[in-house]
This record gives sequence, structure tokens and C-alpha cells, in this order.
Amino acid sequence: MSKNVLFIMCDQLRWDYLSCTGHPHLPTPHIDRLAARGMLFDRAYVQSPICGPSRMSFYTGRYVSSHGSTWNNIPLKVGEMTLGDHLRPLGVRTALCGKTHMTADVEGLRRLGLSPDSEIGVRVSECGFEPYERDDGLHPDGPRYPRNAAYDAYMEERGWPDGNPWHSVANSAEDEHGNILSGWFLENADKPARAADEDSETPYITGRAMDFIREAGSTPWCLHLSYIKPHWPYIVPAPYHDMFGPEAHLEPMRSEAEKRDPHPVYGAFMEERVSRAFSDDTARTRVLTAYMGLIKQLDDQIGRMMAFIEEQGIADETMIVFTSDHGDYLGDHWMGEKELFHDPSARIPMIVVDPSPEADATRGMTSSALVEAIDVVPTILDYFGGAAVPHIIEGQSLRPILFGEAGKVRDFAVSEYDYSMRDVRKRLGVEVRSAKLTMLFDGRWKYIYAEGFRPMLFDLETDPGELADLGADPAFAEELARLEQLFFGWTRRTSQRTTISDAQIAARDASLGEAKAGILIGYRNEHELHEVLDQAERSAGPLRKPS
Repeated sequence: MSKNVLFIMCDQLRWDYLSCTGHPHLPTPHIDRLAARGMLFDRAYVQSPICGPSRMSFYTGRYVSSHGSTWNNIPLKVGEMTLGDHLRPLGVRTALCGKTHMTADVEGLRRLGLSPDSEIGVRVSECGFEPYERDDGLHPDGPRYPRNAAYDAYMEERGWPDGNPWHSVANSAEDEHGNILSGWFLENADKPARAADEDSETPYITGRAMDFIREAGSTPWCLHLSYIKPHWPYIVPAPYHDMFGPEAHLEPMRSEAEKRDPHPVYGAFMEERVSRAFSDDTARTRVLTAYMGLIKQLDDQIGRMMAFIEEQGIADETMIVFTSDHGDYLGDHWMGEKELFHDPSARIPMIVVDPSPEADATRGMTSSALVEAIDVVPTILDYFGGAAVPHIIEGQSLRPILFGEAGKVRDFAVSEYDYSMRDVRKRLGVEVRSAKLTMLFDGRWKYIYAEGFRPMLFDLETDPGELADLGADPAFAEELARLEQLFFGWTRRTSQRTTISDAQIAARDASLGEAKAGILIGYRNEHELHEVLDQAERSAGPLRKPS
């Protein structure tokens, strides 16, 4: 029987907004059931706390500073190998239903003479996936963001002739007078979307994923089912819009002390419009009502998909990876959106269900191992029997943990953020090349290197809420120095030599390789050369002497 992988990603789903990760008022039984069938990794971190670069790391298995797509809409350069590039030689059909946030390297394609609509051009332009149906989930009116014509046609068939049903139906409400209330505005977040549940984005893309699986038949496949919620616009159809009122909301994790003399970069982000909005409890309450409803809808659709997998008779040969591209501050730390490295933003849920018998002993377990988004590609490649390529993929297969053979795959996790595209950079007077933050987390200490500024430091053992930045405290100078050395060591990794492996280099004859090929450097005469070659021949067998 053929192997398959269902790689499920949610957009902007916090690690702690599932019942299996501890939320006391948000039941997610279908996702919990995945955790019971596989392993829940409760300390998983993204390589960047924003959509584009995070996803490029998920799809390449490489750190952001390695693949170079450092912010949304910065192209992934031609030549970067992705999940599909690793799986296609193994005969695996690698497809997409949903979002990637991929921006094609048009200049690179042009330079290489590749047409974007050619077979190779499409793969390069679509992040290595066959775009069964791509929908990045942002279709506001205007020319900048392409529309999903398939969803528009579907909505028209369902009786919505609106020019842009994504905006006016799926992501808008309606008042008693028939006025359209845009879901972009936070004051409308607790109202029901105009679309019926089955016509909204999450059920729609679930159905399209089912279409793909039916069509794929017995061909081995890896399907990236990439949901565009609970990402904003924060609005959800009935009956989900009012399931979770204020009594179900968690209090924000924040303190007044955080606003007193904050780190300059953090302070500047607290002043962003979205952060000020989420610091308003009225707006936050409305958004949380929708956000939790979107997750509940998502969980129901996961249940629908799992039932379908069972009906198709492929559950026992289908690996399932469930995760998110980053979190959402939701007012924690006086912040909205994501982008910095507190756990609400940089930590994600990750569940892996490996159907292999070797994983039976760990089913239902929770691992506290530090794992990263870049571990998904090597885990999937390992499942399909592909050889490890550590000179290209920087992540680690999680199957040794799943099989109970190892307790961890790394000593620390790293996440990077380029804030050069944000107004924060201008307000701080930082040059584009210096607008960089890097987080290193060793399981207790979270260290953030900020180019041009002092570092940030949090002790999650004594301060799990990350409320006290110790980066300016001289009492922690020794800890800062230790973490800086770890960071410095990580920056010196070899990440750009992807065309030849360490093993290939190690196998070369560094002392005699050139002489065997007739390149004679440093030999004083022919007698010396023959002496060396004769000695090598006696040691290792016959060698061809250069003429």
C-alpha cells in the first residue's frame, strides 16, 4: 500500500488555544484525537513569527537567513529546494490546497529563461507544490492581491453574485438594514459572517482537499492542507460567532511594568496601531469571541477530514502533521498581531501522527523536546524513505523521538525576524540592514539579539509569562555571555554550500587527490612523486601513476 502525508497548517493559531494544549474553555476534540493517535510536541517554535518567512522555512527545512525570504512578499530565490523537490524523485505527488504566501522569484526565472507557466516554472513559482487550489486568504478589493476564481465561482453557484464574495460575504456581516459590515473592522468581529458555515473558507478548502485525495487514488501523495484561519479578518459564520463569550476568555498576559522603560524595539511595537487596538479590552473581547469560534469551526473541519480519511481506508498509511505558521498576541504583552518572540507569537502547536508500528509505543504522549518548523520537511522525507540531506535541510527528523529512540534532536531553537519593512524601523532610526532580531531559546532562557541595541532576556523557569526582561540587568551578565556564545556559534554554521555534502567532501583524498589527477603541486622532482605514489599504492592498492 502506498504511503501518504497530510500536512495541515493553520494560520495564526496560538499554541495554547486547543484543549489538548491546556485551554480550559475551548474544546477541540478532533485535534485532541490527533494528539491521542500521535505525539504532541509542546515546545515547537517557528523560524520567524510572521507568515511568509515562517512558511518558507517550513517548506525548505532551512532557517530564514539561509533561504533569504526574510519578510512577506520577498521572493524565495530560484534554486532553493523545497519539500516537493525532495519528494518528487521518490514518486510522491506533492500538492497544495490553501495558502503558502509564496512570492515567485520572477527575476530569477527570467534570468534562467524559465516561463512561469511551464512545468518547472510553476513548481518554482508555487514553492515546489502542485497548486491544486491555492488560496492565500487575502482578497480585498483592488489589483494587488489576486482573487481565487474557483471560490468566486463556487459562491456564485451558491447564490452569491457579489463581485468579491471573499470580502462581502465570507468576511463581512450584515446589519438589520442590509448594510454590509466589513470584517476588517474589529468592532464587527463578534457578528456572524454573511456566509453560511458550509460556504465559508475553512469548510470550502477542506472539501477541495477531499477532492484531491479522491483524484490521487493509489499514487503516493503529500498534500499540504493550509487553512487561512484563524488569521484576520476576525469574523466567523453562525453558529460559531457567539459560542465563546467573555466568560470563556482568558485574561491577557501582561503587566504595567512591561511599559516602563521597555526595550526600544519592543516599546516601538507596543505603539503600533494594532497593539493599541488589542490593548483596548472592548476590542479584544470582540476579537476573542470570533477567534475562538474560528478555531472551533476549524476543529469541526478536522473531524470531517479525519472521518473522510477513515472512509477512504487510508488512515493506516497516512502520516498527519498538524501545526500553525505562528501565533497571535491577542493583547498579551500589550501587543496585537505577532512578529516578536514571546510564546503567544513564536510558539506553535505541533502534532505528528506517524502510522508506522515503530511509533506505537509513544502514541498519546507529549514531548517537551525543543522542535522547530524546519523539522517538518526531514520528518516527511524520512517517512517516505528518502535519504537525509543535512547539507541542504537544516531541520531534524522527529521520527527518532516518535519511535522512542531519542529524547531530543537539538539543544536550542532559533527564530529570526526582519522588521525592516515595518514603520517601527523608521521610528527607531534603524537602517534596513540592521533591522534584525534573532531569538535563541534553550528551554529555560530566551535570548534575543537585537542589532544595534542591548539584548533581551527572559527566564521562563521563574517567569513563564515572560513579563520581566532581564537583558539590562548586570546580575545576568554571565548568562547573557553564555547565550551570546551559543548564538555566535549558530551564526557560523555552513548553510550556503548546498551542492555538495560534508560526506562527499570527507570522502575526497585531500593529500593525493590532485597528484592522482596529474596536478603536481609542491613536488621537487619526479622521484619524490613516485615515492609518494608507491607508498600510497602499498597502503591502499594500485594507483594509476600520472604519465
